[in-house]
Amino acid sequence: MRRQDRKISDSETIEIFKKGEYGILSMITNNGGYGIPLNFAIKNNAIYFHCAIEGSKLDYLRNNNKVSFCVVGNTEVLPSKFGTMYESAIASGFITEIEGEEKHDALMLIIEKYSGDYIQEGKEYIDKFYDKVKVLKMTIESTTGKSRK
Repeated sequence: MRRQDRKISDSETIEIFKKGEYGILSMITNNGGYGIPLNFAIKNNAIYFHCAIEGSKLDYLRNNNKVSFCVVGNTEVLPSKFGTMYESAIASGFITEIEGEEKHDALMLIIEKYSGDYIQEGKEYIDKFYDKVKVLKMTIESTTGKSRK
């Protein structure tokens, strides 16, 4: 990281991931790169995503499962200073598809994050669509976090 004065601690970086509403998953394709915004949840050095059972994202990941994931937290443009106050976190790692209890637990983690007031309905939703969704696990190998406050 070039600007060491803006580097934040590992715990601050994880907090940005925990409170982030969405992030950008970046993958390598045969034609270059591909980034897609996704909802997610983080737990125990892993980031979880859900997706359809087929599609370009899965095709790209089958060819190369090395990825990065970026979350931008709070921002405020400072027009008179020609700058921005910000916080951001980036994780690098690899993606695997998960099944069974881990898949169910990851879907519940996502329900808890985005629909915490609707846990019972979320359980029913998971049961209804369980076989129509894939769950991907990004194992985090490294993280960096930055902020300007």
